[in-house]
Amino acid sequence: MIEVIQALLKLSGELKEIKVYLQQINKTRLEKFNESWIDAQEVMHALNISKRTLQTLRDNGTIPYSRLNGKFYYKLSDIESLLEHNYSKLKSDRYDSK
Repeated sequence: MIEVIQALLKLSGELKEIKVYLQQINKTRLEKFNESWIDAQEVMHALNISKRTLQTLRDNGTIPYSRLNGKFYYKLSDIESLLEHNYSKLKSDRYDSK
């Protein structure tokens, strides 16, 4: 009988550990989700572009998006990638000749 109680106590402790672990995973996923997506308003503000320009970027496939209930969402990593892809360094010789 004592062995059964000890086994149940051990099992209970292990279940509590699993519960804590799963809660941490869910919290991490939620945090990643909240940090990874921004809405159209935030994109327009960050890039200083109009609604129409953002629509053009969507239409021509320049920027991927997700649409939910008529509202557009964008991955922050896609916005960063777009900026990196279009990044242009100034050539130093343009200013060295002055």
